[in-house]
Amino acid sequence: MDTRALLIVDGANVVGSRPDGWWRDRAGAATRLRDALVPLAEAGVPPELPPPVEVVLVVEGAARGVPAVPGVGVVAAPGSGDDTMVELVAAAADRRRVVVTADRELRARVGALGAEVYGPRWLPRDR
Repeated sequence: MDTRALLIVDGANVVGSRPDGWWRDRAGAATRLRDALVPLAEAGVPPELPPPVEVVLVVEGAARGVPAVPGVGVVAAPGSGDDTMVELVAAAADRRRVVVTADRELRARVGALGAEVYGPRWLPRDR
């Protein structure tokens, strides 16, 4: 059994939360987010999420080709990114699960499965 907390990041939602031109290069924006998440695997997000943490970025659409890197797993949603995140939360019922999204419907769905939910601003992306 993996004892690390599972941090699942809604890539499209988190990328879309910042008006930085992400719409011109969705895959590039998802890659930048993935790279910003790498330190969280070892550092966590103090004080709410102490390390170590398994970090998973869920991508969809034009960002589906973004590969995983050491420290951050990437799951390409075959359809709805929301459905994929719900499946990941349900499959890890024996672990602490933390989901980062601003999507209200998704927040309710994963919350009903026992996941903790934080908004995109909770992530320390500007390191």
